[in-house]
Amino acid sequence: MLANELINDIILPLRTSDKGSHALNWMEELRVTHLPIVNNEAFLGLVSEKDIYDMNDFEEPLGNYQLSLTRPYVLYNQHLFDVVRVVCSMKLSLIPVLDFNEDYLGCITQSRLLEEMAESGSFGQPGGIIVLQMNVVDYSMHEIARLVESNDAKILSCCTRTFEESTKIEISLKLNKIDVSSVIQTFNRFDYQIVASFSDENNYDDLLKERYGALMNYLNI
Repeated sequence: MLANELINDIILPLRTSDKGSHALNWMEELRVTHLPIVNNEAFLGLVSEKDIYDMNDFEEPLGNYQLSLTRPYVLYNQHLFDVVRVVCSMKLSLIPVLDFNEDYLGCITQSRLLEEMAESGSFGQPGGIIVLQMNVVDYSMHEIARLVESNDAKILSCCTRTFEESTKIEISLKLNKIDVSSVIQTFNRFDYQIVASFSDENNYDDLLKERYGALMNYLNI
């Protein structure tokens, strides 16, 4: 999935002639804390809710103020993973999408990213989850997949997480079968460290809620 396929067509950019009050009302309606400002098709930068509240008069046009606009953006052909990385690292409620001439094409919201991540991560499909932990140097997706498939199972999705100042990596596997006991036995036989496993739909839903809540807290929603 590329950035241009995730653009929200409802969100219109601000112009320098727009008033601060209009920007705040538009943010409230869209439930975002940032909006892009453009001049014709040229992307000038993002204005935040805080920037506008720092203005002396909300009825003044945005162009009358020396706003310290940031210019985060992604190109239209960048992958979903790149988009998520920029949004998370800069704590943005949306991210502008530009072409190679840096002309504004549209923007992508956090909610749209989460929807796409949920769809692409096989979250809606039934299946068990196994969470492994190991040294980074020992991580081999090929070997893990071989052990899973030896039990007549398939990996639907895989998420990895590393830790600061640690050589460990955590791998969360979503499988295509709810009963993962045979896969767990195989991992134990090959001395894999199993951090957690979830073999029923209730536990699976609980894990999704926990991970979703953690992501929301990280993005400060």
